[in-house]
Amino acid sequence: EFGAVLARLAFAAPTIPVVSNLTGRLVEPGQLAHADYWVRHVREAVRFADGIGALRTEGVTRFLELGPDGVLSAMARESAPDDAVLAPVLRKDRPEEMSLLGALAQLYVRGASVDWTALFAGTGARWVDLPTYAFQHERFWPSGGVARAGDVRSAGLGSAGHPLLGAAVELAGSGGLLFTGRLSVSSHPWLADHVVLGSVLVPGTALVELVLRAADEVGCDLLEELTLAAPLVLPASGSGVQVQVWLGEPDGSGRRAASVHAREGEGPWTLHASGAVTTGAAAPSFDAVTWPPKGAEPVDVADCYDELADAGLTYGPAFQGLRAAWKLGEDIYAEVRLPEGTDGDAYGLHPALFDAALHAAVLADGEAGGGVPFSWTGVTLHASGASHLRVRLRGAGNGMSIAAADSSGAPVACVESLVVRPLSAGQVPAADRDALYKVDWVPVPVTDERVELGTGPAGEPLRTYPELESLTGPAVPGTVLVAPPAGSAGTVESVHAAAAGALEMVQS
Repeated sequence: EFGAVLARLAFAAPTIPVVSNLTGRLVEPGQLAHADYWVRHVREAVRFADGIGALRTEGVTRFLELGPDGVLSAMARESAPDDAVLAPVLRKDRPEEMSLLGALAQLYVRGASVDWTALFAGTGARWVDLPTYAFQHERFWPSGGVARAGDVRSAGLGSAGHPLLGAAVELAGSGGLLFTGRLSVSSHPWLADHVVLGSVLVPGTALVELVLRAADEVGCDLLEELTLAAPLVLPASGSGVQVQVWLGEPDGSGRRAASVHAREGEGPWTLHASGAVTTGAAAPSFDAVTWPPKGAEPVDVADCYDELADAGLTYGPAFQGLRAAWKLGEDIYAEVRLPEGTDGDAYGLHPALFDAALHAAVLADGEAGGGVPFSWTGVTLHASGASHLRVRLRGAGNGMSIAAADSSGAPVACVESLVVRPLSAGQVPAADRDALYKVDWVPVPVTDERVELGTGPAGEPLRTYPELESLTGPAVPGTVLVAPPAGSAGTVESVHAAAAGALEMVQS
């Protein structure tokens, strides 16, 4: 029927080159002028990745997405050149005008031509002359290979290519790999929104993100296991903590040991997580195209973060990503999103978004609400750069399994099992390790001023009362002096007795 309708239409050759979603290649002359092509286009698979690869072969480095959101831009990032700019014209839940201008600005600064006259027509905008003097194109850049401060290549290191890591180095003679970085609330302000029992804690999802990045560097697509050994507390001020992510040499099956260490200043290194990475990630089985799932009952999430705060987990705006939740049998389905202004494009899976996906666990009878991630098993990342997730939490032995997809239903990540454990105040070291507080006596200066005998502190005559019960009514004095009971006990006993007597007097 669709073909019959197309047969009545007249086709013309395109005026610009077109890459076919049917073949993943540039269309041939006359290929688009046949009804059979468009029938196949509807019925057969979309070869999107091949199409992006064809554009990359043709030297295309600027991509403009025309659609309701930036889903295709995120997908294209996997196949586009590293230096490519991908600009969606519209973004969900953002003003259309700002999204359009932002996309045009991205393309313009990368060399694209923009018809600004047409864009600003009818707005009152006008061209403004530049200063009349000629710009002097005289450069004073140093020539040669001068090493600059902050350039890790001058130290024999490579760029880590990740916001949480600074450098990477291959360990000679072992086949191992070491990533280094520095975490602080000043360099990564969103971390300050993850407070556990009064201390800023690096979330377990961030440690998973670090190890997944290192694993990707050596071709491992599965975080087999990762157990958290100690909480990683960030100091409230200063330069933060140094972090090292280590991968050992591979065994016969390609499996590598992994660990995350950190230290503050020149202090000792502390092991915060250990596990293993390998290959052989399983294909995802979570179907999130139909959303919410048929038959799922909505769950109120309005009090979720209040309940978590009562359990000692205080989340700021960056981590309050839980938007909606549903329950189907024993499964919990949730929708989470990064807040406005938090960009997840540079991450495999932004730790704040991943952590928010776990918050719906508090809705499952409250069993996991007071715990933090302890042991991860079978973590796989299928796509990177997500800012919006559809999540399913399902009980798995002593923990829960997690499956996440993006807003189109495409898989993003899955966790075979996550075990959470409650955290006590004694397990969270104080962030102010170097605080200069101490117990000390404060001297009181002695002056020539004296209170005359028989007068009060302000010079009023002292009035005596037989007992405290008589100090009632509207004229209660502001200052009352009570003589301590006399006794012959030792110094320690007399202090205890005086303190107990004063407390009893105040409470009465």
